[in-house]
Amino acid sequence: MVLEYDFGRMTNILAIVGCTASGKSELAERLASRWAGSGGSPATIMAVDSMQVYRSMDIGTAKPSHQTRARLEYVMIDVANPWESYSAASFVQTAMPIIREHQEKNRPLIMVVGTILYFRALLEGLFEGPTAEPQIRRRLRQEAQEHGTAYLHDKLSKVDPAAAERIHPNDIRRAIRALEVFELTGTPISQLQVQWQSPSRQFDCRIIGVAREKEDINRRINQRVKAMMEEGLLQEVKKLRDNPHGLSVQAAQAVGYKELIEHLDGKVSLDEAVDQIKIQTRHLAKLQRTWLKRFDRIHWFHVESEKQTLDIANDVMEQLFDSIT
Repeated sequence: MVLEYDFGRMTNILAIVGCTASGKSELAERLASRWAGSGGSPATIMAVDSMQVYRSMDIGTAKPSHQTRARLEYVMIDVANPWESYSAASFVQTAMPIIREHQEKNRPLIMVVGTILYFRALLEGLFEGPTAEPQIRRRLRQEAQEHGTAYLHDKLSKVDPAAAERIHPNDIRRAIRALEVFELTGTPISQLQVQWQSPSRQFDCRIIGVAREKEDINRRINQRVKAMMEEGLLQEVKKLRDNPHGLSVQAAQAVGYKELIEHLDGKVSLDEAVDQIKIQTRHLAKLQRTWLKRFDRIHWFHVESEKQTLDIANDVMEQLFDSIT
């Protein structure tokens, strides 16, 4: 495989994007092991993921193993308790100083992008919409409790189809925000966010993408869900559910956790819950594909076999060192 992308004057920050279950983490770990900084230590890996920030949510968020984290330095994992609210703004506030430090010290940093909204907030800044209106948010949360999250998503589809297309039906926080903005301004949030689509970036970063055929992604999703259940995902969710602190709105809506909580609450069978996890994960992959179409300057690698992950790593490293020297 030949890498045809010109890295130009290479920065010390590399981001890896792609759908869930595409193999981003495996590629990042291979690259981190080989890309050493001035001190000879491996590159740092930053998890750009809205759910890996939560402690104790390990299996269902596909966090790296303890063995991997002992070998490689990971940041932005386990930075919040699962009962705490966490947002893109919270992520940017914590992650940007880490990015700046790596820039200043010329230390290599690899971002594994699981939540594209968080990555975009880091790269281009946060969208500044109208300030929150607590009364509207309380009413919308009450509607979600009474009618279900799908009700809010359908409501959003009628006033802002573009926003509904990229917001997961389980993502109640973002659905409420989009509806709130529409009520306050009379303008869909997708239109207001045009002001956010600036070509300027807050830091220089090279972006590569891992792409697989849809059927391959679906197969890998099914395998991942099966493995998570065998590793004890149900027990992990039960322990979180039974914690006196409970789960925040954001954490409780995570794919895998929401469905198993419904099973533990007696609403669906375990088989039905597992099937829903697969369905919702496939839907998430579809949303990610939609989001990624809006990014430019991504060099895509189309992966057809697991061996190609090693080939990609070799090609990227060759280009990195050629651009640095």
